[in-house]
Amino acid sequence: MSDQNLIEAPKKRTGLIIAIVVVVLALIAAGVFALTRGGDEDTVRIGVVGASDPYWETYKEAAADEGIDVEIVDFAEYTQPNPALAAGDLDLNQFQHIVYLADYNVNNDEDLVPIGTTAIYPLGLYSLEYGDVEEIPDGETVAVPNDATNQARALVLLQSAGLIELTDGGTAFSDLADVDTAASRVEVTALNAEITAASLQDVAAAVINNDFVENAGLSFDDAIYEDSADDPDALPYVNIFVARAEDEDNETYAKLVEIYQDSQDVLDGVQDVSGGTAEFVKTPIDELKSTLADAEQDVRDNQ
Repeated sequence: MSDQNLIEAPKKRTGLIIAIVVVVLALIAAGVFALTRGGDEDTVRIGVVGASDPYWETYKEAAADEGIDVEIVDFAEYTQPNPALAAGDLDLNQFQHIVYLADYNVNNDEDLVPIGTTAIYPLGLYSLEYGDVEEIPDGETVAVPNDATNQARALVLLQSAGLIELTDGGTAFSDLADVDTAASRVEVTALNAEITAASLQDVAAAVINNDFVENAGLSFDDAIYEDSADDPDALPYVNIFVARAEDEDNETYAKLVEIYQDSQDVLDGVQDVSGGTAEFVKTPIDELKSTLADAEQDVRDNQ
């Protein structure tokens, strides 16, 4: 063997060793990535508030029948699923309406997008002591959710019920500062949406989001007042599947929306959980995007 060959042989072995090391490191990195995402990267992780609702198991089974493995990730608070989606810890989420998403995107400089609709749910006012809004004495306290979009909707509901007056007439961005206290029958306090139901022991009435009604031992029929899901201006409050902008054309995610919308077993389960209040909606994506853009501009205008 020549001196030149003696030199090249170790070089070849060294190159082979380096190549093997690179491959091993790549496999390790891939494994670590899979673990940080909570498992198989082929599994679609969907964040929700209320994963214990039985229809999610029905939905997972319907998706599996179409060859899609779904993991439902539960969150206790509305503030959690959007940051998790933006960070890549989720693939989709389904818990919010368009106004909520608009407020999140603008205030967090994000571009999460709706990829399909589910339903519009009426928002209800509940009381343990009074069976009608007219029975609530002047000067009593009513609780509303404290997140910006649900608070605005709750305040408009209270104005419609004749309990308060809003100086701005009532918009998707009304807040406690817009309550005309002198012209209102009741005082309003804002609490986390998750605990408005628990506050019923201490207040005359509370506006409670649908996700928390039955968990509080209440029935949707117990509402003493509610807004209408049939209102033509209700589209900004339609609940939506949401993805990151780069995934808005993902065919698997579009199929998951379709499964939700078209599976009668899923829809029946949603209706059972909502106490028959859900109004299912199929809105074209272009209309959803336009509604989101308008809502985001409204958020900017009201900052």
